[in-house]
Amino acid sequence: MNAPSDPLEFLNGGPENLRQGTGNDLVQSLLYEIVRVKDLIKYYEELPGGAGQLGAAILKELVAEAYNSLVNYDTELMSKYYDLLQNCD
Repeated sequence: MNAPSDPLEFLNGGPENLRQGTGNDLVQSLLYEIVRVKDLIKYYEELPGGAGQLGAAILKELVAEAYNSLVNYDTELMSKYYDLLQNCD
């Protein structure tokens, strides 16, 4: 019997696994961006003197809204937040 595949395996491979035509959909792409931006939030929170607190707060709000679009399966909002999260750095 084959072991079940991990549905989040695409997160381990990085953005190169999310190229068009690989069978990945908007949900997977948005999840990848959420995880990536959560790592950015940690970076901003660790900046000395609280210099990154505003940036971290903005990114947290974007991630929360992106997650809500996933929970509600609102594809229009999912696409919007995917585009927004892609441009976070």
